[in-house]
This record gives sequence, C-alpha cells and structure tokens, in this order.
Amino acid sequence: QRGNPVLKFVRNVPWEFGDIVPDYVLGQSTCALFLSLRYHHLNPGYIHDRLRHLGRSYRLQLLLLQVDVKDPHQALKELAKICILADCTLLVAWSPEEAGRYLETYKAYEQKPPDLLKERVEQDFLSRMTDCLTSVKSVNKTDALSLLTAFGVSLRGPATFPGAHWGQEDLSLCPGVGPQKAKRLFDVLHEPFLKLP
Repeated sequence: QRGNPVLKFVRNVPWEFGDIVPDYVLGQSTCALFLSLRYHHLNPGYIHDRLRHLGRSYRLQLLLLQVDVKDPHQALKELAKICILADCTLLVAWSPEEAGRYLETYKAYEQKPPDLLKERVEQDFLSRMTDCLTSVKSVNKTDALSLLTAFGVSLRGPATFPGAHWGQEDLSLCPGVGPQKAKRLFDVLHEPFLKLP
C-alpha cells in the first residue's frame, strides 16, 4: 500500500514493500487488509473482492478500518456483518496514528508466547481464593471479599474454607449474595472433584 498515510506511523517495527495479496503480512499466519470508510462509500464492492481474493490463506485475517467519515454507524454495521461472514476480525481505528499502532502491535507480538496476554493470578491466599470464588457464574470480586469476611476467613490463609459447610440460606445472608448466587455457590462447593485421567 504505497502512499498509505498509515505507513508513516509504523515506526517501531521493520517493514518493506512486497508483492502480496493482503495489504500487510503481520506474521506467518496473520494478515491485514486496510480500508478507509470514505473509500468504502465510494467503492462498496471493493472489500468483497479483496476478501474473496484473499480466501483462507491466513489463520487470522484482520480488516483494519479507518473511520474518516462523519456518520460511520450504518457502514460499521455492514462491515461488521461482512467480517463475521468472512471469518475476519474487524479492527476500528479513528486515525492513521491508531491504525499504525495496531499494525505495530500485531507485528511486535508475532513471536511472543500467548502467556504474555493471559491474566496473572497472584499467589497469595486472598488472590487465589478470590480467583476461585469468582469462577462461579455471577460471583464478582466484591462478593468474594464479602464471603471471605462473613466466614471469618483470615486473609493470610486458613487450611480450609469454612463456607463450604454453610447452607444456602447462610450464604444468601452475605451482602451482595442473593438466593441465586447462594444456590450456585452451594452447588459448586458441594460438587465432587473430577478425577482426571
């Protein structure tokens, strides 16, 4: 894409021009097509042709869309639908600078392991108990802290969680924990552990 204003904002990763089907190759299995909404309004069939020509050559196909019109809502809906049908990820940028940052980020993370993106759970007792309790549907961090406090759990860590011995009614008395959350918690705390092969 010679002459694309986005290129002057791709400064932190090396790039070069080449004869390729997508506009940008961001890794062995990742590519991007660039589209400005203004251009899309003038040539609505362009992106269909590009996606058809691209096929399924890459595992992750991005449509980097630069919003450069006053009322983008209808076009965004249309392009979101096109991307869903084409198994393509839609990235919306509101300026050439933002579009350049998206390209840089994808390229910079090309060889990085996926665990860099994973949430890190602290190893202290409170963090681990909070993570455990919030794995129950609709239980949030505030609920977890209320439960731990209500059960008199030392935040440094007991050997067992005394709430496992409480009934649904007891659980529902905790602030923020109603009958539905109490039932879910009770059911989870009384399920047998799965034995993995």
